[in-house]
Order: sequence, then C-alpha cells, then structure tokens
Amino acid sequence: MKQTVIKIFNFYKNGFKDMKVGKKLWIIIAIKMFLFFVVIKFLFFPNIMEENFSNDQQRAEYILNHLTKGEE
Repeated sequence: MKQTVIKIFNFYKNGFKDMKVGKKLWIIIAIKMFLFFVVIKFLFFPNIMEENFSNDQQRAEYILNHLTKGEE
C-alpha cells in the first residue's frame, strides 16, 4: 500500500516537473480562479449582517428570532 502511494506521488511529481506549457496554463487557471472567487465575492455577496446591524448582539438576536419563529 505504501509503495503504491509513493509510485502515484512520484508519477505526478515527475509529470508536473517535466511540463513546459502546462505550467503556464496552471498559473493562468490559478489566477482566474483567484479572481473568480475573490472579486466575484465582493461584487455579488455583500455582508448584509454587518451593514444592517452595528454589533454581534443585534446580529445574534436577529438570527435567533428568525430561526425560532420560522417564515413570516
């Protein structure tokens, strides 16, 4: 079992080490994913709880009221 895991690890390590164009493509993919998750989060998912309530006590009360009362 241990030998198999080592063989698989070495297979991928050598594959990534010998890449030429693939390394650039993985860098581009990483940059795109970073931009997608970070930039899109700030544009489309604002922190509504922070905007509507000034402290943690008010946020906790709001959530507790909505969880215990259900839909209104």
